[in-house]
Amino acid sequence: MSTEIFPVENIPFDQMPSPCFVLDESRLKHNLEILKRVQDESGAHIICALKGYSMWSTFPMVRQYLYGATASSLNEALLAKHEMGKEVHVYVPAYSDEEFPEILDLADHITFNTFTQWERFKDRVQEYKDRTGRHIGCAIRINPEYSENKVPLYDPCVPFSRLGVTRSHFREDLLDGIDGLHFHTLSAKNSDTLERTLEVIEEKFGDLLPQMKWINFGGGHHITNKNYDVDRLIRVVKAFREKWNVDVILEPGEAVGWQTGWLVSSVLDTFNNGMDMAMLDVSVSAHMPDCLEMPYRPDIRNADEPGEKAYTYRLGGGTCLAGDIIGDYSFDAPLQVGSRVVFEDMIHYTMVKTTFFNGVKHPSIGIWTLDGQFKLVKHFSYEEFKAKLS
Repeated sequence: MSTEIFPVENIPFDQMPSPCFVLDESRLKHNLEILKRVQDESGAHIICALKGYSMWSTFPMVRQYLYGATASSLNEALLAKHEMGKEVHVYVPAYSDEEFPEILDLADHITFNTFTQWERFKDRVQEYKDRTGRHIGCAIRINPEYSENKVPLYDPCVPFSRLGVTRSHFREDLLDGIDGLHFHTLSAKNSDTLERTLEVIEEKFGDLLPQMKWINFGGGHHITNKNYDVDRLIRVVKAFREKWNVDVILEPGEAVGWQTGWLVSSVLDTFNNGMDMAMLDVSVSAHMPDCLEMPYRPDIRNADEPGEKAYTYRLGGGTCLAGDIIGDYSFDAPLQVGSRVVFEDMIHYTMVKTTFFNGVKHPSIGIWTLDGQFKLVKHFSYEEFKAKLS
């Protein structure tokens, strides 16, 4: 039975610290129930991509639904092992000699980006198995040279991509010890994109699939978006599993944290320099860098496009960067010092990418609990800013 989502209009944002990331447990649980349905009906294993969602204070809930987590670094692997406590999958574009022994101790699955990396480390994987008796599933990341991403920054299939092995450079003579293949070409896509991508995978790599125990479909599956075709995903995954007799792994991050919470901010100053301006206690550069990278315009609760409502403001962040501008928005009433400005959908990726740039106050982290209470999880201090620099 689906979780009842707490009405956002009943959440007292004006009583919370500012700035603050606030996760709603009811929305997180709702997403996890959708992901569990996909697992149950398709037979896929879904793991949480920590690069997109790493709020480990919620992992006790997440681990009840998902098989584990996937890491993109040693630090994320440590977080997965010690805080999620289930399966740990690791993919790093290039492993280092210094870190690889610790990754072996942490990982259940390891994906290698190139055959040169596999040749470099495969003996260490075998030596580890001989010494400990523990098998680590190893995979090669493939590049099908097919992607429907429109933003080059997020497209791993651009010409001369550094991510994954194309078919023309694939080394079938080096597959001894390889259990799986891994591709990651999607970014916030629906299941029809996955279906078309699998057709290309089968065309280019189909002769290799019978040799594999598992295929990792990567992330970018927008499963918890209200417009996502979950039934189609279930059909596609189930058909692929049965056709090739392999396990299928999905590793969404965004879908776990999608629409689960907000970034609460406050107005520090208003003035007019030819247009009305409002300075906030958050920064697009330090606290919402994905808005610059993607780029995208974040939604604000109870705000609209400029001119749509009575009062339009350009919202600015608190750093010295001239371009630290969040955008132009309109409101029903004038903004005043202390007015709360609540940014929507800030818990996946945005929260992960924050920095201490300029030493500006870092947003706290809180949870709106299932029983309708605010719980402050983390407040950032000067010592944490200082520790990052020396």
